[in-house]
Amino acid sequence: MNKTAKWFLIIFSALVVFGVGFFLLIYGLAKSIGERTETVSTGYGSKIAVVELKGVIVSSEDVVRQIKKYRDNSSIKGILLRVDSPGGGVVASQEIYEEVKKTRDGGKPVVVSMGALAASGGYYVACGASRLVANRGTLTGSIGVISEFLQLKDALDKLGVGFKTIKSGKLKDAGSSSRKMTEEDERYFQQLMDDVHRQFISVVESERQLDHNDVVKIADGRIFTGEQAVERRLVDTLGTYEDAVNITAELAGISGEPSIVKERRRRSFWDGIFSDMEESISDLKQELLEKPALSYRFTGPY
Repeated sequence: MNKTAKWFLIIFSALVVFGVGFFLLIYGLAKSIGERTETVSTGYGSKIAVVELKGVIVSSEDVVRQIKKYRDNSSIKGILLRVDSPGGGVVASQEIYEEVKKTRDGGKPVVVSMGALAASGGYYVACGASRLVANRGTLTGSIGVISEFLQLKDALDKLGVGFKTIKSGKLKDAGSSSRKMTEEDERYFQQLMDDVHRQFISVVESERQLDHNDVVKIADGRIFTGEQAVERRLVDTLGTYEDAVNITAELAGISGEPSIVKERRRRSFWDGIFSDMEESISDLKQELLEKPALSYRFTGPY
């Protein structure tokens, strides 16, 4: 390679590094601007707050923060939790459920309005509310737990790639993608699944005041439409989002049209440019990096 070619490669590489760095800087600034929130109020009566739980439940932090904020705000008379989620991490779902239950038991009504999907962890969260409202075509239920393991042993063998694991405790590397799962590994994980499943069943049984055996019969991971869920007493009533607003106002003792208080992202110029990219990156991150070991998650098409 001559001197001119070397200089060309050096300059080209520097420009690529600079371009990538500049792009990441602009993306970071755009993301930080878009994450700022503001409170929006409509209507003229006493206030109810709307909290949205959308998509796969990876973290409980933001939803819990909002619920706590509105629970401690004396001007907020009730909370409407809009759930449109296939569920997600066991712990994140349990934490949101506990916060919803705490708010309800503290005397401030919480009404769940189910969107297209309020399944598995989404339904688990809903069980803590004062009243559950679903549309006729809502898909809900999916009372079960799942854990998925990536198996790469055969592919790695074909590539001539091997792993050497040093461990103490025969089950320390159970579930590793670098070796095949043994029967003992499967029994171990099945016991974990069964215990977490039992926890889910116990919540549904106590919150919905259902017979244990009746819950067990339908706690096989299947989903139900809103109409089917009402028949099985998994949901209190059928209704739209507006119906849920009125039910929240009624439980909160609000007469007339309530004011709706809600957080939303403050949109910036850059949000329109980066929104699709951010959503794709977030989905990929959740699927590959943040996927919990144990999930209350509906895995069908949605």
